[in-house]
Amino acid sequence: MENKKKLSEEDIKARYITPALNKAGWENDKIRMEYSFTDGRIIFEGDEHVRKASLRADYLLFDRSNYPIAIVEAKDNNKPVGGGMQQAIKYAEILDLMFAYSSNGDAFLEHDFITGKEKKLSLDKFPSPDNLKKRLKDSEGLTPQEEEIINTSYFSDSYSFEPRYYQRIAINRTIQAIAKGQQRILLVMATGTGKTYTAFQIIYRLHKSGTKKKILYLADRNILIDQTMNQDFRPFKKVMTKVQGGNIDSAFEIYMALYHQLVGQEGETNPFEQVQPEFFDLIVVDECHRGSARDDSAWRKVLEYFKSATQIGMTATPKVADGANNLDYFNEPIYTYSLLQGINDGFLAPFRVTNCFIDLDLKGFTPEEDECDINDNVIQQKYYQQKDYGKDITFLKRRYLVAYRITKMLKYIGRMTKTIVFCTDIDEAEAMRSLLTTMNADLCKKDSRYVMRITGDENEGKKQLDNFIDVDQPYPTVVTTSELLATGVDCKTCGLIVIDKEIDSMTEFKQIIGRGTRLRTDKGKWHLEILDFRNATKKFKDPDFDGEPESFENKIKSDHPYKKPASPDDHLKEDHIKYVVNGDSVNITTEIVSILDDDGKTMKTENLITYTKKQICKRYATLEDFVKNWTEAEKKKAIVDELHEYNVLIEAVRKKNPILENADIFDIICHVAYDRPAISRQRRAENVRNSDYFSKYEGTAKEILESLLDKYAEHGIINLEDVNILDTSPFDSFGKPQRIMKLFGGPENFEQAFRELENEIYKNIA
Repeated sequence: MENKKKLSEEDIKARYITPALNKAGWENDKIRMEYSFTDGRIIFEGDEHVRKASLRADYLLFDRSNYPIAIVEAKDNNKPVGGGMQQAIKYAEILDLMFAYSSNGDAFLEHDFITGKEKKLSLDKFPSPDNLKKRLKDSEGLTPQEEEIINTSYFSDSYSFEPRYYQRIAINRTIQAIAKGQQRILLVMATGTGKTYTAFQIIYRLHKSGTKKKILYLADRNILIDQTMNQDFRPFKKVMTKVQGGNIDSAFEIYMALYHQLVGQEGETNPFEQVQPEFFDLIVVDECHRGSARDDSAWRKVLEYFKSATQIGMTATPKVADGANNLDYFNEPIYTYSLLQGINDGFLAPFRVTNCFIDLDLKGFTPEEDECDINDNVIQQKYYQQKDYGKDITFLKRRYLVAYRITKMLKYIGRMTKTIVFCTDIDEAEAMRSLLTTMNADLCKKDSRYVMRITGDENEGKKQLDNFIDVDQPYPTVVTTSELLATGVDCKTCGLIVIDKEIDSMTEFKQIIGRGTRLRTDKGKWHLEILDFRNATKKFKDPDFDGEPESFENKIKSDHPYKKPASPDDHLKEDHIKYVVNGDSVNITTEIVSILDDDGKTMKTENLITYTKKQICKRYATLEDFVKNWTEAEKKKAIVDELHEYNVLIEAVRKKNPILENADIFDIICHVAYDRPAISRQRRAENVRNSDYFSKYEGTAKEILESLLDKYAEHGIINLEDVNILDTSPFDSFGKPQRIMKLFGGPENFEQAFRELENEIYKNIA
């Protein structure tokens, strides 16, 4: 009888778990093995980027395409049956599954989230697909009609891609909620996580099932509508129209519209009234944080007129502090996928913040009596603080310093890095454009679009917006703005965000950061740099930044009734003067460079080496603890794989430190975590040759062991443990693996010789 204790986890899966699943009716098309559902968070230092281990399920079982129903985690037979259960439960909760299983090849342990109970099952009693589907269906209480809606398939063609796990959850939960009759739905998804693609799949499935026939998609920017129609919504081309001039052509089925195109001027008839209130049966509001929840907003008028329609709000910011609380209208979100989750999963770019503290900002400014600015305006007597800079008073030397620091940053990270500079207002954005142009005259000489202003009042800049967001267009490269680029503009390669304006709203802060959170590793975009002159990034520490949305009562009403569509860069013009002062010498007194920690709140300055040491010591508190586990491990790769799960990135550490170039993995760990000298593989191999290890062998057997040692010195222990190593050169010249093992007296004796060789390699710890 086979000794399971000697089998690897992979052997257990192949010989026991997979056959048991197949026997229960889980055919291969319903099983996904080694299913990675995250990409792994990016860790970076300088220009070095590496990924942490992704989250990976041993088995993901599917009811049908894009409907996973259960997860199975496997362990080797030295672990108990439930050895993988806690991991299975964790993954099941992330993936929104109701059934989790663990197995070591002897049996299965089932965790049923519906009942909260666990039970042990023999290998031949694993539930069939029909069994799990029935249990799930019974718990959901679906009618045949509801089930038909839910069973409608996703859109798929040769150009489409499979939804990420969180998109699938958002889509499936929304479809199920609508099938059950829910009329107001809110989805909270961080900027850059594919809200538009999610909306498309929801609309496609509801439209295909016949549940929703006339559908309105609302946004607040023309560019958002055009992007959506040309990209994610392209399959709707034959039945889709863009509402122009407020005219709603009843011949189409999918309508794309800007909200202000549907709302008339004050005293005029609203264009949306040309159709009956029941005309639309589904409305999707993109970026619904932008005023749609205000009682007197334009979007609210549209939503209330078509109140019989199912309405879906999609936003990255479910809660705002200015009275426009979309939770009160749409109710609590049915699913939330936050910025922090996106970064930790490796789908969004992590960011590095450089906080620049300017002496003038720290001490403030009080003018002398009757002091005039450069325009001979007498400066009002008061104490001016950082929050007033750029709005009530501007210092030319401060402007110059900010522009100089931006230019210096670009020279460090790459001068062709797509950059957005957020300024206080349009005037400041124009002044910054001019300064940056002069400081980067060599590149502006090559193409005048290297630096441009893109604001609501400037048509030439707005015409270049498409080129700025195009990943294949280098120009414009650096753009200055005040608010126009704060939301909705999808610039995937934006690698630098500069903040030189006061940001009071958490919503605005999230949206500004969101301009740079997308990853484009194929274009060299691995992370986001944030250059902050206003300490706006202190909001990362605010509980509201990545916290759960909370409902609250509106306290502030809209400042004025809706009159006309306004660009976000438009400001109410007031009769006040902005003083322009040359100013005394201005300097950056302190700079703090930090990255966001795993908790999403702490800004840390820890480097890769320090981080790696901390992660190793989480698993092995002492050198003795690590050495004991290393020595006893049947396969050293198991230790390395386990540390990888703790996000210990050995090769990244090796790359950062030249003295570790030829060090053994064992020595890298000991050096980084426990301050031991790093020994090269060559030196360890030489120590073995100088010992009496080989004296007990002779002839071909000795040659084989010497060749194994040479392999170790060249490639390391993981290569040495490869099960196929005897099939490679130079071992294949000695004959087939069976013949080689026979030279040692059989497989067991060869295995013993190999173990002794490993022990001799690590005989000297340091």
